[in-house]
Amino acid sequence: MIKRILGKNIKKVLSSNKAIIILGARQSGKTTLIKQLFENKSNTLWLNGDDADVQNLFTHATSSSLRAAFGNYSMVIVDEAQRIENVGIKFKLITDQIPTIQLVATGSSAFELSNRINEPLTGRKWEFQLFPLSFSEMVQHHGLIEEKRLLRQRLIYGYYPEVVVNNGNERRILQHLSDSFLYKDILNWEGIQKPDRLLTLLKALSFQIGNQVSYNELAQICRLDPKTVEKYILLLEKTFVIFRLGSFARNLRNELKFSKKVYFYDNGIRNSLISNFQQIEMRDDRGALWENFLVAERIKKLHYDEIWANSYFWRTKDRQEIDYIEERDAVVSAFEFKWNVKKQPKINATFQASYGVENMYVVSPDNVEEFLI
Repeated sequence: MIKRILGKNIKKVLSSNKAIIILGARQSGKTTLIKQLFENKSNTLWLNGDDADVQNLFTHATSSSLRAAFGNYSMVIVDEAQRIENVGIKFKLITDQIPTIQLVATGSSAFELSNRINEPLTGRKWEFQLFPLSFSEMVQHHGLIEEKRLLRQRLIYGYYPEVVVNNGNERRILQHLSDSFLYKDILNWEGIQKPDRLLTLLKALSFQIGNQVSYNELAQICRLDPKTVEKYILLLEKTFVIFRLGSFARNLRNELKFSKKVYFYDNGIRNSLISNFQQIEMRDDRGALWENFLVAERIKKLHYDEIWANSYFWRTKDRQEIDYIEERDAVVSAFEFKWNVKKQPKINATFQASYGVENMYVVSPDNVEEFLI
């Protein structure tokens, strides 16, 4: 069984009299994680928000009715908590009125669950995000040498747990995941009448990883207005399918100040959307796949290692660019991503002079562990 790094962070805050909220995409392993952490823990009540009787339990809940329902349990775990109406208020009742209960909840949407929980549970919760499996977790599982051997496979099929443990069935599993399963919550919440437009948007974004995105251009492709495109992208972020990276801009007149790049949290989902599972050596988009992989894995590392840093890309109007910029404790670092390193790139002189960055770090398959572990 692959142990998740996030578990150690959750254990740190147990018994803190705060709710523990675990968010993450569908099928990213939230239920498996909480079972690893708490399955053998005594006095634990397991509830699933998909069950009608659990929803009814919380519908007209009071502190007295919840106290009676929980009895002598010391821990209550609510899986798929976003299904419960007014869940934040009900969780507030538990944390305020039943302090003997350690509450743990999972949800597949920051949009649905966080919006319902954040205000009622301000100061009363620890919130964590669980991603699909990471490079670092797989290195811990079977070693660095083996995981580096599998890099080509990861770039194509990604890190969803079911994909990783079912060698030979990757395409079928990814098709199931990407066939509206990951983003069906958006269709339910927003009452989207034309889901084909959302799928068209996802495919358009799939072809633009590593490039700046234009809401106007996407709107034309999808036959939507730009505000709707931006709204859909935000919802896709909140369901952990994609994420945006902003441009780094401080001093220079010709820097792009408001541009965004869009990346997928998982390469396999991206490749499934465009129905392309060709091996890396045969692909024209291998540079983009390598960039998407590295940026997504770096985001996972920062989150799991609890490193507070800002992530950007950098580009000017005359197309000078740097793949990835990281700012931490007022120190700016610059990175270039190269699947095949033919020569060592030098840091852009304009960028170096403006921001005092001394080194350009090149990340290739040869040294990827230095960037991701």
